[in-house]
Amino acid sequence: MMADLHDNYLDWLRDAHAMEEQAETMLKGMAKRLEHYPALEARIKQHIDETLEQQRLVESVIKRYDSSSSTFKDLAGKVGAMTQAMGGMFASDEVVKGGIAGYTFENFEIASYTALIGAAQAVGDLEGQRIFEQILAQEKAMASWLLEHLPEITQQFLMRSKAPHTEAKR
Repeated sequence: MMADLHDNYLDWLRDAHAMEEQAETMLKGMAKRLEHYPALEARIKQHIDETLEQQRLVESVIKRYDSSSSTFKDLAGKVGAMTQAMGGMFASDEVVKGGIAGYTFENFEIASYTALIGAAQAVGDLEGQRIFEQILAQEKAMASWLLEHLPEITQQFLMRSKAPHTEAKR
């Protein structure tokens, strides 16, 4: 049986909500462990606030279609994020790998919201399109910030890692 346009759109909205739940878990886990990288910590905390608002906005689109987010998808996203965060805790270069993973995840979000904009256009959801364009701009800004600052973060890590009695990984 073929899913109709609105069924697909609703599934993708639920996926986006779960993706934002996953992002929140990953970002909060990373922010807790960034003692020695204040610029990255500040930007991550700013993006946590944006992510919480993005969750609310996506939820508002879902509710307009008289539906709810998928508890299963939200939970699966959080578990995946926690697993990733825990794995990073044991890496000696956690801050660098976290920056790379963050950049990768932001680009996944960019692609997801780009697709949602096209879907919103197809179903005639102008408010959803506006919301996704707003979120897309925030995701692009975060990805751009990470890409721009990753060399500096990596250099800070390398300098800290060669200094005696200095914590470098976070």
